[in-house]
Amino acid sequence: MASAGDLRRIALSLRGTVEVPHFNRAAFKVVRIYVTLAPDGRTANFKLTPDEQEFKCMLAPNSFTPVVGAWGKQGWTTGTLARMDIADLRAALEMAWHHAQSHKPRRQ
Repeated sequence: MASAGDLRRIALSLRGTVEVPHFNRAAFKVVRIYVTLAPDGRTANFKLTPDEQEFKCMLAPNSFTPVVGAWGKQGWTTGTLARMDIADLRAALEMAWHHAQSHKPRRQ
């Protein structure tokens, strides 16, 4: 069973990650935010691709669910920490972290 402390520890161990406030949540980012932690520490929203989201939600429907609305269609996925083991949490964080490192070049 994973916890908010586990998420914070693993996320901050990923190269370049910093913790910043994001509205009422804690956010973890490199170039972009890749995961946010709910104020109660029970859930986190991970930035996955839509295909990754579909796979995670199919593989572990008790742990992962799409965020409702447009954010969910972009791949943002809610994970219930208590329903994940540490390996599942680490895999989701590493997947999201990988996407947050690249960004589109700015238009000149």
